[in-house]
Amino acid sequence: MPSARLAQQIQFVIEVDKLKQVLRQTLLTNGSRRENSAEHSWHIALMAIVLAEYAPASIDVLHVIKLLLLHDLVEIDAGDTFCYDEQGNQSKADRETQAADRLFGLLPPDQAVAFRALWDEFEAQETPAAQFAAALDRLQPLLNNQQTGGHTWKLHQVTSDKVLQRMAPIQVGAPALWTVVQQVIDDCIAAGHLKEPTTEETGVGNLDAAIP
Repeated sequence: MPSARLAQQIQFVIEVDKLKQVLRQTLLTNGSRRENSAEHSWHIALMAIVLAEYAPASIDVLHVIKLLLLHDLVEIDAGDTFCYDEQGNQSKADRETQAADRLFGLLPPDQAVAFRALWDEFEAQETPAAQFAAALDRLQPLLNNQQTGGHTWKLHQVTSDKVLQRMAPIQVGAPALWTVVQQVIDDCIAAGHLKEPTTEETGVGNLDAAIP
């Protein structure tokens, strides 16, 4: 018979399998279907190994991988909140905090504390490891959108200025990768996969209306 500790760990392992059921907006690069959050987590964890040399400071790659594999587990309860969904993002923090309380609470106390600390570190974005992890988390869907002809951007009418804003943490967490971001966005605009904002959306041209 397993110990109480092992029983808790097995329960957690079974529970987190549910992340495979959470669908994201991003398609697989072949465009065949939407990726799930577990696939996304695997992809960015592998990116951390491949791209570790582009971190702006010396980092513990294993620590970054832990951050990346844990930070989206809360989507089991909270769902995947689309990054450009303004209404959904208003309640995202509360929903995900409650999910973290429940999910990490399934573990033995020492692991519950350790895993929650990793999740909190990613959310706080104060350490080089967390900032590098966040940069990879932003870069992956950009690359997938490039490979799928801007599918998600077109579906939700996302413009280039919003994509640039979304990618901004890469400048902090992995500045050496920023040229990749700029090139991808420029290429996608040129290919018609990503639209630039209109005059009405940017407010340019409405200066006279703002003058009393």
